[in-house]
Amino acid sequence: MVIAKSPDVIVVGAGAAGLAAAADLGRAGLSVIILEARDRVGGRMFTQCDPVCQAPIELGAEFIHGLPPEIWEPLQARKVRVTEVSGEPVCFRQGRLSNCDFFSQVEDILEQMDANSPDESFLSFLHRCYNAKNDPKKREARERALAYVTGFNAADPDRVGVHWLVEGMQAEEQTEGHRAFRSINGYKDLLDIFREELAQAGVLTQTETVVDTVQWTQGRAQVAARRASESCEFGTARVLITIPLGVLQVASKDNGAVQFTPELPRTKLEALKKLEMGKVIRVTLRFRNRFWDSISAPGNERKTLSGMSFLFSQDDWFPTWWTTMPAKLPIITGWAPFRCAERLSGKSHSFVVNRCLQTLSSLLNIGLDELTHLLEAAYFHDWQSDPFSRGAYSYGTVGAHGAQKALANPVENTLFFAGEATDTTGHNGTVHGAIASGRRAAKEILHGFH
Repeated sequence: MVIAKSPDVIVVGAGAAGLAAAADLGRAGLSVIILEARDRVGGRMFTQCDPVCQAPIELGAEFIHGLPPEIWEPLQARKVRVTEVSGEPVCFRQGRLSNCDFFSQVEDILEQMDANSPDESFLSFLHRCYNAKNDPKKREARERALAYVTGFNAADPDRVGVHWLVEGMQAEEQTEGHRAFRSINGYKDLLDIFREELAQAGVLTQTETVVDTVQWTQGRAQVAARRASESCEFGTARVLITIPLGVLQVASKDNGAVQFTPELPRTKLEALKKLEMGKVIRVTLRFRNRFWDSISAPGNERKTLSGMSFLFSQDDWFPTWWTTMPAKLPIITGWAPFRCAERLSGKSHSFVVNRCLQTLSSLLNIGLDELTHLLEAAYFHDWQSDPFSRGAYSYGTVGAHGAQKALANPVENTLFFAGEATDTTGHNGTVHGAIASGRRAAKEILHGFH
């Protein structure tokens, strides 16, 4: 057992929330140590670089949703180049490619959700308010709305709450969340900024350190962790917990779980029951060339799919795809949410990639053998099977109002909580929501020291 020195604050987790909080606390003059289970920082921000295209490959968060200051301000201050996603969406329906004209219909359905009515699941809302049995167009719009909510939120439509969805939509409107952007080097750009800030603030980061237990009493805590075969213990006055919702929810004996002694207050345990971790498998494929440049666009044989941004379908495995537009790289990403992810999670790399290629072959009407021959690299990370994430990002179930706040509330000025699942502004599931939660927690900690 190694008894480490006692910092003012221990931050558990080096994701966006933990990094943002630690930087603020260090700048304020506190001694801070971040303990991170993985061999890297970033959490569910995980950028690799494709060696051929020299392009960022995101295994986790990819898009900057809208214009949140938590991301834009540091990037702009360092003059990092950011590009807006552009191009033309394409749909696959009734066995062929077609123009996407359903977005207005989907918006009409979503706008009917009412936060002032009793909360219900999105599926229940659709059954109650959008009966489309005898209208094929309405039925298609209903299916698209269901696919949108399931895909964007990686959520079970029979579990995700209407009130939570409405709050998220309202939050997106405030930041122009309908627009999507990418940083030139992906989220690595933001992580590089965090690393610089942490170094300047004197914050220590210890990776490959798995926290097992937090024993606490008001004003004091002991954090027991292990690093390889060595165990270590830290004493501190404040502990900031930023581990993902999925890890907080598992039994304390599971790998990666943190055991609290005494256990967390009942209000927090109840809050954990009202939130869910969404599921996603995303696979990024790099080909020898952009073969879709030679595929005719729907309704215009003289035009090709060279400008395709997104490809939407009802496929049971990978229903959503996107390219690197406006950059024209031979890279395309397949997105498998909810039930699709459940079928793929835990499977071998070859199984997931082959299944991905089969879907793309069917959607773009190109032979599987030809597609396999063109494939040069495939990237993905199984977040569901990752013991330190156990899912993609959080969502609120029916009756979840107030759960994020209950999860975020400090305990006895000793335990503090941050992470996208604790965001109370409607930005759950986003990097900027995580950063905002970390800064909120840092303010709470600083206030407790005065």
